[in-house]
Amino acid sequence: MSPRRAARLGSYFQLDHLTRPARALLRAVQSVAGRARAPALVGGAVRDAWLRARRAPRVADLDVTVQSGALDIARRVATRLGGAFVPLDPERGAARVLARGGCLDVTDWRAATLEGDLAARDFTVNALAVPVGELLRRGRARVIDPTGGLDDLRARRLRTHDMRVLAEDPLRTLRGVRLEATLGLRLTPGTVKAIRAAAGGLAGVAAERVRDELLALLALPRTARALRRLDALGLLAVIVPEVEAMRATAQPAPHRFPVLEHSLRAVAGADELLLGLRELRPFGEELAAHMTEELGGDMHRDQVLKLAALLHDVSKPETRRVIDGRVRFFEHDVIGAERARVIGERLRLPTRARGVLERLVRHHLRPMHLSAAGRVTPRARYRFFRDLREDTRDLLLLALVDAAAVRGESPRSLWRRASLIRDLLRGWEEQQVGADAPPLLRGEDVMERFGLPPSPAVGHLLERAREAQALGLVTTREEALAYLDSPTGGP
Repeated sequence: MSPRRAARLGSYFQLDHLTRPARALLRAVQSVAGRARAPALVGGAVRDAWLRARRAPRVADLDVTVQSGALDIARRVATRLGGAFVPLDPERGAARVLARGGCLDVTDWRAATLEGDLAARDFTVNALAVPVGELLRRGRARVIDPTGGLDDLRARRLRTHDMRVLAEDPLRTLRGVRLEATLGLRLTPGTVKAIRAAAGGLAGVAAERVRDELLALLALPRTARALRRLDALGLLAVIVPEVEAMRATAQPAPHRFPVLEHSLRAVAGADELLLGLRELRPFGEELAAHMTEELGGDMHRDQVLKLAALLHDVSKPETRRVIDGRVRFFEHDVIGAERARVIGERLRLPTRARGVLERLVRHHLRPMHLSAAGRVTPRARYRFFRDLREDTRDLLLLALVDAAAVRGESPRSLWRRASLIRDLLRGWEEQQVGADAPPLLRGEDVMERFGLPPSPAVGHLLERAREAQALGLVTTREEALAYLDSPTGGP
């Protein structure tokens, strides 16, 4: 086959598939490693360049494998480029370089040859390599493909070359679902069987590694579809064992679905809503910006919203009661918040993200309760915003997708009828203006008036005064103290 035809069919990798910083990283690797350690570009960069061709952004993040000395090479590359050196797995020879405009992972071969190293990787589409020296010297290089990865890419297949690699590292089962969702490939029947067989081993994988794969799935535009795939492969119940009880718990009208199906539909609603947030006028732009806020550990509000959609009814199975012929789920919000906290801890979620998740589950019924009350009083509005604070908008979006999932509606269609949610979103802005006003009373004022030592009672009185101030009942220090002296405002 001629080189031109081979390149057209995708068996050659072009240097211009990479960004300029990525090329600089490769030049530094080649200079440091030399010919003796034969650096090769592997994995995702080669795969993604073939898939994207010239229609999408160039690749910036790189994986390079060398015969030996990965840690030393990565350290010297980081020094040369003024980047950061991060040892990932010193015992197995894996390190990372964080440099301006790119990220480089360097690993030692896991076998005696490069082909053997590639054959031991998770999926054939990741078992592709390009010799760095040839690539830099000629501007293109042949793709080394010992397991048929290029043919699988052409056929849109996701396949493992050796089923044992999934049992050796069961985290690869999750990665398979993520790759299927992100690359538009389809797991082969044999690989599906191997994933199901290896699913139980996922329970023994470090929680931090499972969390990182779960966060990647929560970041997808179609998270619900990926979660259903996890469920069908027996993986979701290993990550979140609570879903098995949710699956078996029926719900009364107006609900149409058991708890787990309802929850997965709520996640699908969150997917739909987040993709079209800017259409929720006049709040869309602000909501879109809010949901991208990072809550620590590279976990963002939109990911927490999807997880809350999955877990908001997590305690319904244990709280289900039949009273006078009616099915009730008393305190499933309160108990569910505790369950969500435990799940968040088990998955090693960032502390702040865990707190938001717990708060959303705890208060997910609040909008429904406000709606059922008919007229929302100023005091009820104030306390709603006070309790939710900066998570108010997240909760209102959760309430919208929860309500839509009761009958399987679109949350965007429901939005047009959700006057209370729109009113509360508008009220959030008003609440922020009022919250900026300095308080009329200090702790010393309360302690002096009531003869109290520092204690929770002082904080309670200050909150009562703050509430009265926010509601416009008092406007001066003297009025606030008088209010606390009254039967309405006092202890």
